[in-house]
Amino acid sequence: LSPMDWRALFDRRAGSTLWPYGSGVWSKKEWILPHIDDEHIVSMFEGNSNLFWADRFGKTLGINELWIKQCGLSHTASFKDLGMTVLVSQVNHMRKTGAQKIAAVGCASTGDTSAALAAYCAAADIPCIVILPRGKITTAQLLQPIANGAIVLNVDTDFDGCMKLIQEIVAEVPIYLANSLNSLRVEGQKTAAVEILQQFDWQVPDWCVVPSGNLGNIYAFWKGFNMAYELGLVDKVPRMAVAQAHNANPLYRAFHKGFDHFEPMKAEKTVASAIQIGDPVSISRAIYALNKSNGYVEEATEEEIMDISARADLTGMFTCPHTGVGLAAVEKMRQKDVIKADDRVIVISTAHGLKFTSSKVAYHENQLKDIVSKHANQPINVPEKASALMDALRTRIKL
Repeated sequence: LSPMDWRALFDRRAGSTLWPYGSGVWSKKEWILPHIDDEHIVSMFEGNSNLFWADRFGKTLGINELWIKQCGLSHTASFKDLGMTVLVSQVNHMRKTGAQKIAAVGCASTGDTSAALAAYCAAADIPCIVILPRGKITTAQLLQPIANGAIVLNVDTDFDGCMKLIQEIVAEVPIYLANSLNSLRVEGQKTAAVEILQQFDWQVPDWCVVPSGNLGNIYAFWKGFNMAYELGLVDKVPRMAVAQAHNANPLYRAFHKGFDHFEPMKAEKTVASAIQIGDPVSISRAIYALNKSNGYVEEATEEEIMDISARADLTGMFTCPHTGVGLAAVEKMRQKDVIKADDRVIVISTAHGLKFTSSKVAYHENQLKDIVSKHANQPINVPEKASALMDALRTRIKL
């Protein structure tokens, strides 16, 4: 097809009810798994997520066009659905056709991957195994795979330890590995980049900022943009940026050494728990994408993450802490003039804020250790008297 034909095809399918093309992922089927039978596809019409113009908040950062790609507005409330629909569809196809013996699908996770895998496996009636670091994910994230019937194994280790365990297991038994080492995940996630281009009428943004831990997502977004460029749908690729939490920032450290040497680290606890990873499996692909796009890497401390999340929420958003990492990175990059005032900037919101309410509650109750909650907003307790309500209101607004 010509570039214009590809554009027209993707635009025509977007948001339709035609199976499976109404999915934001499967609307690009020819770019993902062109030969899979439609009846083997496992989809919940993921993708097609909102691209939110954060006009008011962007102006506080000195940026005229700040946009939030709300990938958390998906079936399991994170961007992981985009890759999991492709991976589970391929597993379903292999099981249905007898191409490969697969007893179950398994993953190590910091929360969102396990939620997505469990949901899609449940939809396909495929056994699911998830290995989680005990006490290091939110209650909502833990509940999702439990509710979807997965075999949940809580292990006294961190994500990197869980990853090593699942790799040992899949080497011994016919369990299919679903972590981002698997290129099928990337194929699904790259469609969000194409979706962004569609939402901008095929105009390319200047920056795409991605909060990242295991680093598969930065490569996936770059691959989607680059594929559109190589096939002639657009005339350039945006500059890519990785945002990392200071407590789990091995790529940031390597970037400021010119990528000459990468050293894994022991990730420390961070409110951005889904990217609390010190030994990312997709490090090589991330560095490749950053080098190809003249990219950048920035970090955010715990206080910076929570404060900017609160500031963003005050303009109408409800950010997860990982999106907070991305926003904090953007603020620093603007202060350093890496990002210009007139640049069109996209921040990838990887999950819904409702999956991470505990950190927000702790922030507004001033309960986060070593963090001063500058923008805390606590309820005002008043007796059942109109006069008491009026007195309370006068402390906050002019009446």
